[in-house]
Amino acid sequence: MGGWTVTLEWIATADRLSDWPSAHVVVAGLGVSGFAAADALMSLGARITVLDESEKHAEKASLLEMLDVTVRLGAGATAELPQEVDLVVTSPGWRPSAPLLQQAADRGVPIWGETELAWRMMHPDRVVPWLAVTGTNGKTTTTQMLESMLRAGGLTTAAVGNIGRPIVEAILDETAYDVLAVELSSFQLHWMHTVEMHSAVVLNLHPDHLEWYEGADGYERYVADKAKIYTGVRHAAVYNVAERATEKLVEDAEVTEGARAIGFTTGIPAPSMLGVVDDLLVDRAFVAQRKDSALEVAKLADVTPYAPHNVENALAAAALARSFGVSAAAIARGLQNLELAGHRIQTVATAHGVTWIDDSKATNPHAANSAMNAFPSFVWIAGGQAKGTDFDELVREHASQMRGAIVIGIDRVQVADSLSRHAPEVPVHVLDSTESGLMDEVVALAGGLAQDGDVVLLSPGCASLDMFTSYGDRGEQFSAAVRRHLHQPETEL
Repeated sequence: MGGWTVTLEWIATADRLSDWPSAHVVVAGLGVSGFAAADALMSLGARITVLDESEKHAEKASLLEMLDVTVRLGAGATAELPQEVDLVVTSPGWRPSAPLLQQAADRGVPIWGETELAWRMMHPDRVVPWLAVTGTNGKTTTTQMLESMLRAGGLTTAAVGNIGRPIVEAILDETAYDVLAVELSSFQLHWMHTVEMHSAVVLNLHPDHLEWYEGADGYERYVADKAKIYTGVRHAAVYNVAERATEKLVEDAEVTEGARAIGFTTGIPAPSMLGVVDDLLVDRAFVAQRKDSALEVAKLADVTPYAPHNVENALAAAALARSFGVSAAAIARGLQNLELAGHRIQTVATAHGVTWIDDSKATNPHAANSAMNAFPSFVWIAGGQAKGTDFDELVREHASQMRGAIVIGIDRVQVADSLSRHAPEVPVHVLDSTESGLMDEVVALAGGLAQDGDVVLLSPGCASLDMFTSYGDRGEQFSAAVRRHLHQPETEL
């Protein structure tokens, strides 16, 4: 049996006002989203058990235990699902094949992610529309752009979800939000069941996280999870004209009657699209005379840092904002006021004719491709956790731009082999060290390869957790090494 009969009768349609004190909920994982989920469930009066294999969350565990939450940490803590469980709320990184989740599925216990929990907790009396962003790359930048546009339009909003702040935390806020800008990963979408967006976009689709989506059909299941963002969309399902696969997801989606398909393109837009005319971003979707006219919403110069993929991100964000009634003037102000978080094509320093770029957030080959498209000649710093992806196409396309390459990380041989096959003339240094001082050696080698007018590009195309605590840590270590290499104090950068 799954859980108690009394709770199984309502769990499928449970909301904030349901009988949570009668429910036993297991929270799988005590990271950022797991702690937020436990906190939210505690506020509802549920009986909670938190399970995590890691001991690093001991401080969080102590806090929860003081509030009568049962917490089990350490090796083996997640091996067995407790009895009489009515619901499992899982952290997004947990694979469906995890023993705890398999046991829940076998016993018929519902499994939600924190996204689903947040949606249920809004209802029936705290409902806030969601404008949602997913895709292989560009999610965080687009979500930040969207948040800035909404604020410029005078709306009370917050960027939440995969961007770093749990959605449920915003739902528990005393702030009366008008709308939320929600970034969602494929993992979060996988565990989402009843969520219906006001508007949503899939920016692009390329192989990623294939270690999570095990099996020969892994990429197809990854795409299927991305497609869930369009289910029930009420106003605008936004797609990338340059990527037919995203449009097909919209065509196949079961949206709410009356919802529109809205495209974005870096070319001249057709009706029901946003696009580019000369040096302007224009809207032919949310204007009355869209058949024969367009409305300027911003200038290309408003998009910073400028790169073709970032123009796409700006158009996608503008489409979502316009679907919520944000004015053209506010779209432009939002882009002009934008302060992006670091590690995405971020200039660290320029010295002796060489520009040093931190693009540590490029954690897959498609993201690295976007950065490479912005620079005519560069020294590439690559490597880390490849996550089952392939580098052959990336290296083939950009071999002529590469002055050299430095490759690090657990999957360095895979990246180096692609360079050997498809860029045999490019000098390559493969570093085996995983010591903390590695970045100093990387930067010194890159500086020796770079020539006047070149960029040194940290755009690894891989995840970072084999050597660093996060992609942010990787970028910060790179930036610090650049400062040491150039003998510059931090204030100069």
